[in-house]
Amino acid sequence: MRDVLDELLRAWRAGEPAGLATVTATWSSAPRQPGAAMLVGLDGTATGSVSGGCVEGAVYESCREVAASGMPRTARFGITDDDAFEVGLPCGGTIELFIERAGFPELPLLADEVAAGRPVARWSGSGRRLTATSGPIHS
Repeated sequence: MRDVLDELLRAWRAGEPAGLATVTATWSSAPRQPGAAMLVGLDGTATGSVSGGCVEGAVYESCREVAASGMPRTARFGITDDDAFEVGLPCGGTIELFIERAGFPELPLLADEVAAGRPVARWSGSGRRLTATSGPIHS
């Protein structure tokens, strides 16, 4: 997430819709860990990466669709290690993503906390709030 935070904050402050895909879970040899993110603006500008390879194009398109519609979604991409080797991919594994329209009212506060090196987490449920965590923020 740190990879895209500056661009996310810039787009949010400018009122530019963008889609944000965040890796929420991985299995086997997935190349990026939970917290990795990709931000895609309606103009097609992309920042960050969720897989470093074969699914980036599909995630890019999903981000653009979500930026335009505002309708969040989940996605799962996976391939066995053996199948990956056969088609020349660097790894197998599975990644699960949450794709949403980027930005929320507390974004500047979260960005300030990250910049200060303080551990924070964004919780999404019946309402949105920031909650301190006991561990570091990853990616």
